[in-house]
Amino acid sequence: MIAKRMEGYVKNNSAIRMMFEEGKRLANLYGKENVYDFSLGNPNVPAPASINDEIKRIVDLVDPLTVHGYMSNAGFESTREAVAASLKKRFDTDFTVNDIIMVAGAAAGLNATLKAILDPEDEVLVFAPYFLEYRAYVTNYDAKLVEIAPDTKTFMPDVKALEKAINVKTKALILNNPNNPTGVIYDEEVIKEIALVLSKKEKEIGHPIFLISDEPYRELAYDGARVPFVTKYYRNSIVCYSFSKSLSLPGERIGYVAVPNVIEDHDNLFTAIVCACRITGFVNAPSLMQLAVERCIDEKCDLEFYDKNRKDLYDMLTELGFECVKPQGAFYLFVKSPVADEKEFVQAAVKKNILFVGGSSFACPGYVRMAYCVSNDTIKNSRNAFTELAKEFNLK
Repeated sequence: MIAKRMEGYVKNNSAIRMMFEEGKRLANLYGKENVYDFSLGNPNVPAPASINDEIKRIVDLVDPLTVHGYMSNAGFESTREAVAASLKKRFDTDFTVNDIIMVAGAAAGLNATLKAILDPEDEVLVFAPYFLEYRAYVTNYDAKLVEIAPDTKTFMPDVKALEKAINVKTKALILNNPNNPTGVIYDEEVIKEIALVLSKKEKEIGHPIFLISDEPYRELAYDGARVPFVTKYYRNSIVCYSFSKSLSLPGERIGYVAVPNVIEDHDNLFTAIVCACRITGFVNAPSLMQLAVERCIDEKCDLEFYDKNRKDLYDMLTELGFECVKPQGAFYLFVKSPVADEKEFVQAAVKKNILFVGGSSFACPGYVRMAYCVSNDTIKNSRNAFTELAKEFNLK
């Protein structure tokens, strides 16, 4: 007998993971080259060679008790110093080692942060569409996730709706920028508008409203677009970052939480997040990966690879009559379903060995998400299947 809280999770499971498993099944039947799997955000670009080189050097040259041992729950000081220095250089911040917590990926960082700030019945706001796991992260701590409906013309945040949604129970807003699943980037003007609303409302309700910025795709921005660093615009900001996409390390679970020293009750909040990492079972970020990213902190991802895929997939789909907003960041395309029930569209695609995830999983029915972090051959080879899919739904 499992816990009642888990029954719903088990029943629904993750639509993304279920589609990923379906892709493996189809690949066994028809051959991997004949299955066009756009379901999972798993980078098809290898980690920079320097990562592997540094891991080898660390294992060979660094004291094994250091490499594989415990450290401060907040992480190695040298790693935190490297992160703080990189942020200062890139975004003109003033972080120090006392503001950075190394965590087991952005998901761990989000969970530790939410555990540190949430009491039962607190509310956390999020702009739809959003990464489907946010709801589980918030309800883990007996709080409530409140969705702000999407503007499906632009998929930019509805700041007026944000202001109306804030009340005395509001404890935080989760912002995902660049956005998963749309690939939209919230620019500086939008961030400033959000900051103004939050500043105004926290004065009205008499307690801080934390802006939690989930940024695993920060480095993936195209056409000269820039992703604003939120701590420069709003005092009570917390940044959760992962190296999963920027360095192609999703399986290594390594990232950080940045807590600016001007935030409300900084020292207690910092300590609470560190404690939350320990008591939720993460304990500390993987020691070997901390040392590796410390030495490769300013490595770049292969942006040209993703950009080519972005353009090729967008051009192909729009030529065939599909509708979507051209993404500015991340590696996702959010495509309008040609029928109201996108589940019908998803199933029709599966019959042609095309896999993507329905928008209902992101609180935005009527759309599907396609992850283009695949080989370019997958996009090229899928054209005939997408052509048949377009014909089935009488597009163009």
